[in-house]
Amino acid sequence: MRQLTPLCVLLAVLVLPLPAASQAPTPATVPGEAVFVLTGRGYGHGVGMSQYGAYGLAREGRTYGEILSYYYPGTRLGKVPRREVRVLLAEGRRAVTIGSTKPFGALDGSGAVSRLPAGTVALRSPLALPDESGEPQAAASALVFRPGSGGVLAVDGKPYRGRIEVTARGGFLRVVNVVGLEAYLQGVVAGEMPHSWPLEALKAQAVAARSYALASLVQGKPFDLYADVRSQVYLGVGGERPETTQAVRATAGQVVLYEGTVATTMYHSTSGGRTASAADVYGRAVPYLVSRPDPWDKASPYHRWGPLVLAARELQAKLGIEGRVLDVTGVPTPSGRLRSLLVETSAGTTTVPSALLRSALGLRSTWVTIGVLRLDRPATPVTYGSTVRLSGLARGVESPVVQASTNASTWTPVGAPSVDASGAVSFAVKPLRTTRYRVQTSAAASPAQLVSVAPRVELRPSEDPTALEGSVKPRLAGAAVAIERRSGSQWVVVAETSVDASGGFRATVGSVRGAFRAKVAPGQGYAEAVTPVLTVGP
Repeated sequence: MRQLTPLCVLLAVLVLPLPAASQAPTPATVPGEAVFVLTGRGYGHGVGMSQYGAYGLAREGRTYGEILSYYYPGTRLGKVPRREVRVLLAEGRRAVTIGSTKPFGALDGSGAVSRLPAGTVALRSPLALPDESGEPQAAASALVFRPGSGGVLAVDGKPYRGRIEVTARGGFLRVVNVVGLEAYLQGVVAGEMPHSWPLEALKAQAVAARSYALASLVQGKPFDLYADVRSQVYLGVGGERPETTQAVRATAGQVVLYEGTVATTMYHSTSGGRTASAADVYGRAVPYLVSRPDPWDKASPYHRWGPLVLAARELQAKLGIEGRVLDVTGVPTPSGRLRSLLVETSAGTTTVPSALLRSALGLRSTWVTIGVLRLDRPATPVTYGSTVRLSGLARGVESPVVQASTNASTWTPVGAPSVDASGAVSFAVKPLRTTRYRVQTSAAASPAQLVSVAPRVELRPSEDPTALEGSVKPRLAGAAVAIERRSGSQWVVVAETSVDASGGFRATVGSVRGAFRAKVAPGQGYAEAVTPVLTVGP
């Protein structure tokens, strides 16, 4: 059997926890710094069809109709006539280039037609087009560019089907792509779902994207859709892929209908195992946007994610709240996502909406579990030989362990704390010298808390009527001791001595009458110790 080194023996003694039945005092404490451990599920808002769920269902052999009917219950498929949509490509621009690899044409606001050779045209406000000699000629806003036979137009080098409309106003340019709905979808589906996925999943995406576009047309603007996540990501010709184009064409004109109206078919990447209802996320119930079990998205790398570890100060800075963050609890929705966050700080309690939490921390979703690790410290030093009960928080974490260190580099496990239903931690220790403690899990550890230990000091009259004596435990040989006498409201040093090898001390003070106390200076791993007041004489 291997013998312990002297250092190991010392650590084993210093951090020995007491049995659970021990009645340790609970002194006033100073809250420690908290650490928050965030783990999550899913990617996106969680409402409607999960794309990885559609992938999983398609791999099981489900058709796109079955996929759509599951994620949008109570709906049916229908058809809409062909139409064009106006997609905003850019606004607030100082300059833009329009080009084509084939000759193309332009029509200005006055009805004047310009025929342009293959190449590019640079536009600024006010608008102008080159004439046959290449000289710029003023053109009335708005300019509508049309592709030539077999060509497509490019905006700043990115090709798009359909027409390009450029409007100048107040020195800035707005660029809109007027394109057939089906051609628009060819540039959307490829940007929203990997083209290598099963065809039935791509078809479900095509119908969902077509429905969402029509149900979410922008009102009161000179365009119908944005080219980014405000509507749907639209990549134009450059993003098209044969597989996604096949899915768009195979479902041409098909939409999801609810009671005869095109449904707002919201979708997202990954549900994490259950979709969210519109009521949970947006505060407005939609009959076909309800929470549903979704075990098919397990192939997603974001089915479960984390942990993300944040110190209290980092969380405070990111959320922009006042006061030191002491604790955080989530207010969940029925689908498991967070509705809001209750943040307890030194200044009070603050409510943070889940949307702000997600954006401030860059989280993939609001389906977040927040673990808290915090260890508090006693407000005053612990007297040598005394037991103290450490408190703190270990909520939403697995298998917390209390660790101890006397040198700030080597940590020794000393036992598992008692954790109640609220996450409150309780753990009794009997430190024999100043020791650092922390709560550790596999994911993170709370910041260390220094529990100061003061020697146990006694002061008593000596047999010599001019002296006082006492003892110090442990035997801190050489430690400085000051004897003080109370003078009015002040304490005055009347003698100084040191601790001998046996742990005792003695000092001549002259007249041994009055109120006295002894102070042992800090050192050798111990805090300053002050005895109770000793009153001698009448």
